[in-house]
Amino acid sequence: MTGVLPRVDTSTDLERYVHAEGRDELVKQVRAKIDELGIQYVYYQFISITGRIVGKGIPADYWEVTAERGFQLVYGATANLAMNRHSQYLGYGPEAAELVAIPDPETFCQLPWDQRVARVYCVCFRNREEEVDAAAFLTGDCRGNFKRIHAEFQAKHGLQLRHGCEPEMMWLKKGPDGKPDGGVTKPNCYHIDQFEELRPVFLRVIEYSRAMGLDMIQGDHEDAPGQLELNFMFDDAVRTCDRLSTYRQICAQVAREFNLIACFMSKPFMGVSASGCHHNLSLWRGGDTAIKMFGFDTLPGLEGNFTYHQGGENTFLPESASQRLPGQVGLHCIGGVIEHLPALTAIGCSTVNSYRRLWDAGFWAPVYSDWGYQNRTCGLRVSAPGRFEYRAVDSMVNPYLMAAAILKAFDDGLSRQLDPGEPEQRNIYEAMEAGKQVKKLPMSLGDALDSLAADAVIQSALPGEMYRLFDQYKRDEWERFLATTTNWDMENYLDCLP
Repeated sequence: MTGVLPRVDTSTDLERYVHAEGRDELVKQVRAKIDELGIQYVYYQFISITGRIVGKGIPADYWEVTAERGFQLVYGATANLAMNRHSQYLGYGPEAAELVAIPDPETFCQLPWDQRVARVYCVCFRNREEEVDAAAFLTGDCRGNFKRIHAEFQAKHGLQLRHGCEPEMMWLKKGPDGKPDGGVTKPNCYHIDQFEELRPVFLRVIEYSRAMGLDMIQGDHEDAPGQLELNFMFDDAVRTCDRLSTYRQICAQVAREFNLIACFMSKPFMGVSASGCHHNLSLWRGGDTAIKMFGFDTLPGLEGNFTYHQGGENTFLPESASQRLPGQVGLHCIGGVIEHLPALTAIGCSTVNSYRRLWDAGFWAPVYSDWGYQNRTCGLRVSAPGRFEYRAVDSMVNPYLMAAAILKAFDDGLSRQLDPGEPEQRNIYEAMEAGKQVKKLPMSLGDALDSLAADAVIQSALPGEMYRLFDQYKRDEWERFLATTTNWDMENYLDCLP
């Protein structure tokens, strides 16, 4: 019949996502931006269980088709298409179907280092032809999981997670063989001269970051060779996670341009500080959004990349001017984190190398399950009125898994009204010498995985197939380490007898 619109299929998660209200207009805005900026090629990307950015590149001519139909890639891409030590594929074998990745148009942004190319983040779905749960959300997609977990938390509590992170990393020199050959600078903390040594590098990072929507606010030289921390403004948790992933891509590109190595490994050097990624957390009601132009006459991407939440009620603020600790919402959330800190450690300290950071005592890393006001010897500290800092997280973290796990701990704390106890004002080591009983964090990846296996609340942050994928991948990593002869073995045992 003339004038009657065709019926839209919304029988599956995939079709409901594609036909969500307002998405058609965003798809059209991307086409306009492609034409305006002269984009020729688009990276369609999603996040693996380790935080690696994976996906496909497709010519910009196919934007509308890809926005509606997506692209296909093997399920195993969510686990880096990795094999375990028995030469078996982790998570999904070659017999598995292919996922369908659908782009989020609001994340479309031009790459400043090659303005012919743009990127867009995607949400993943099961294949349309699967016999079971066809076109359902793929639970092996950590970014898609977190978007849904955050939406569920907001619906239940009326609260939005806004957080910022402190992404420490190291700029390393390349030796003649292309392998790391020490840090670019000396390990002098907060030393402006060493910061200046890396000025061409960090200014390039800042230039690219602003062009992709990151509001860069401060930076410094940390206390390891070549170690910098460049911070960007806190925001809605999903956008913060996307921006951290983008920041890592930017650093990798700048490293190529300067023939350096952008190292996000937590502990490449012993005897100096490791690279952490502290998360500063707060829960908000209400507020509005603002677009930050960063001097552009026309934005090099859709507004979503340059949008920041502001204002509203910060529920972590003290309840009176005479207090310095959070109100009841904040205290219950702290209680939830303290309750689940052992399992959270498996997410925040997710590699074998992560635990070098915890064992190298005296270098600021938190190893005890306690909290305090401005107390860096605890696993969690109130870093300023209205926010607290989660410290048991390092530079290798998958930010989407971490934020989802923190939200589940918050939800448990709020639902059960958990009491975190009194804040510790003493150095935690001195408090323990005085007789205080404090739980220690897991001190190896294996122990942390056991803690996660025993914690149903934090496991729920890895829904469906995600927990199986994560556990298989990380158990294999731990077992491969235990089955490996290292330089340490050779140095200690080669000549020990006779």
